[in-house]
Amino acid sequence: MPDMVLLRLNVPGLYKRVMPRSDFTRPSPVWFFREYEPVGVDLGSPAAVAAYDRNQGTDPYADDALLDRLGVGEGTRLVDLACGTGSLVVQAARRGAEAHGVDVSEEMLAFAQARAERAGASAHWHQAGFLDYVHHAEPADVVTTKSALHQLPDFWKQHSLLNAAGMLRPGGTFYLWDVMFSFPPGDAAEHLQRWIDTAGRPEGRGFTRSDFEAHVREEFSTYDWILEGMLERAGFEIVSRAFHSSTHGEFRCRRR
Repeated sequence: MPDMVLLRLNVPGLYKRVMPRSDFTRPSPVWFFREYEPVGVDLGSPAAVAAYDRNQGTDPYADDALLDRLGVGEGTRLVDLACGTGSLVVQAARRGAEAHGVDVSEEMLAFAQARAERAGASAHWHQAGFLDYVHHAEPADVVTTKSALHQLPDFWKQHSLLNAAGMLRPGGTFYLWDVMFSFPPGDAAEHLQRWIDTAGRPEGRGFTRSDFEAHVREEFSTYDWILEGMLERAGFEIVSRAFHSSTHGEFRCRRR
């Protein structure tokens, strides 16, 4: 694994180790989507990232339950794209998996690495995006992404899924969980308003009503049937799908 670099945080005496972007990304033309300028919640400071982690309700037991479902254990090669604060990667590493966390945010990766160090887990962290990450290790057995693909417009979602398929071994597993819409398009206003009205929490106790309003207005969540087509065109066979509400769902896929 190449040497990591030290970057100074906005806290006296505190540094973070982040993989140099050039080591694990491919060059991108100027017309590429600006993946390093994400929309939505501001995550530009350590305090903002810590608040995000609290709002997400990070739960190692839920991470372990998912890893059990995906068959992740000793020696499994796992890549978590847009890993955020790294909880799934850390739990995978604690099981003995070769676990890679990929994210565009330096602050997220610093938080994730600190989480791994507290847990005594050894993981690999890469500052890269869905579109430009290059997996230099052996092909992955499992690639995951949770609560993140909605940051890309549909055209770029398709290309990110092609990239994910390219880093998996044949027969490997791809898992996607996100905000995705299973309601009829004609009923969108009703379902979205119900989600906003019921999901928002008071400030400091989770994502707020205004956060969900901004998600609908500014981010790129799409319909489940659009994602199904994208997954199939990327070379995946859909093994299972589940929708926990009309606004959230998951796909578990196998690379053909």
